[in-house]
Amino acid sequence: MSSQTVITKLTAIIVDDELYGRENLKTIIENYCCEIEILGCADSVVNAKELVNLHKPDVVFLDINMPVLDGFDFLDEYEDRNFMVVFVSAHEEFGINAVKAGAVDYLLKPVNIKELKQTVKNLLSIKNKGIKIETVHEMDKLVLPASHGFDLLAFDDLIRLEADGCYTIIVIKGGKNKIVSRTLKDFEDTLPKERFFRIHKSHLINLKYVKEYSNFSGNYVTMTDGSKVEISRRKAPEFIQKIKAMLKTI
Repeated sequence: MSSQTVITKLTAIIVDDELYGRENLKTIIENYCCEIEILGCADSVVNAKELVNLHKPDVVFLDINMPVLDGFDFLDEYEDRNFMVVFVSAHEEFGINAVKAGAVDYLLKPVNIKELKQTVKNLLSIKNKGIKIETVHEMDKLVLPASHGFDLLAFDDLIRLEADGCYTIIVIKGGKNKIVSRTLKDFEDTLPKERFFRIHKSHLINLKYVKEYSNFSGNYVTMTDGSKVEISRRKAPEFIQKIKAMLKTI
């Protein structure tokens, strides 16, 4: 009976235009993450490509904000890359694009050692399982910025979203709601239109969780969490068609 060899060590390069950023991350990894062997450091996208071609690393620890070409420009050079990516940035607002780019993780500077060690565990797990990093829609997850980087919420866990000025309240199964500093329009553009429908200027709902529709004294839907949500008059016909189309596919 054959047994598969478990990978316990990964090779990596560090890409950061700032010398301190490169040296600091290299030192932390060498001191606290013996599973990672740093093969080289690059200060630009051009030099990073040379290192990737030379060493063929398992992982690239990649800064985002760099002059001339940035971290996303670097990834655009690879249509089918054979390395995993961990973004290391001082700016948390790039989290959504990082996931879309297929990053395994997104570490904020200054790098937290505990979070780095967890990232390394994830990298080893992915390498051993042969998991391909997927795009956001393939994962069926919504990306939300967080203090540590970003959170991923499964589409199926979202019951509805409600506008509150420049913020959006996200109602989640289980009652752990989130308030996010993004407009409802942003979410409407992000979420799949065959599953989510904006029934009112203030409400975007997951059609899967509609429990009841009523046109008595106005148009309303009752969601499975018990919330009653108004449907604007002009949206009602399209909503009914959406529900009918969805029922045909069940």
